[in-house]
Amino acid sequence: MDMQEFSARVEAVRTRLYRTAYLYLANEEAALEAVDEAVFKALRALGRLREPKFFETWLTRILINECKKERKRLARLLPQDAAGERASEADYDSLPLKTAISRLPEELRAVVILRFFADYTLAQTAACLKLPQGTVATRQRRALQLLRLDLLEEEEAQ
Repeated sequence: MDMQEFSARVEAVRTRLYRTAYLYLANEEAALEAVDEAVFKALRALGRLREPKFFETWLTRILINECKKERKRLARLLPQDAAGERASEADYDSLPLKTAISRLPEELRAVVILRFFADYTLAQTAACLKLPQGTVATRQRRALQLLRLDLLEEEEAQ
């Protein structure tokens, strides 16, 4: 894959990458930074991509790892109450579904974000997370059950 093809393929998925990063990080600046860093790392590691047809899942996997690093970095930099305060200020977190998703365990949240917000298929999600499809399907089912319970509890509280 040459630089021109790399650039064209990145541009084709840039919106999806940003949306995925934003859902992980709930911060526009951090999401943009994570996407840029993932694209840079992908460019540096382009020679290690064995199958060009898996370019999108490969790049998404790099992005997910960058988002995890950024979350850890932000957790170290910001005290817990300041991080919660900052997150609650964003419109993103004011929606009940977004709040419920943020409360899911990391492995379930990743499946929900990729499947329903990044529009990945079950097979693509499994490839991105390096998991069997059955595991992804089970995690998806479990995440949806937890989300349903969480949203019902919130509805009853109001």
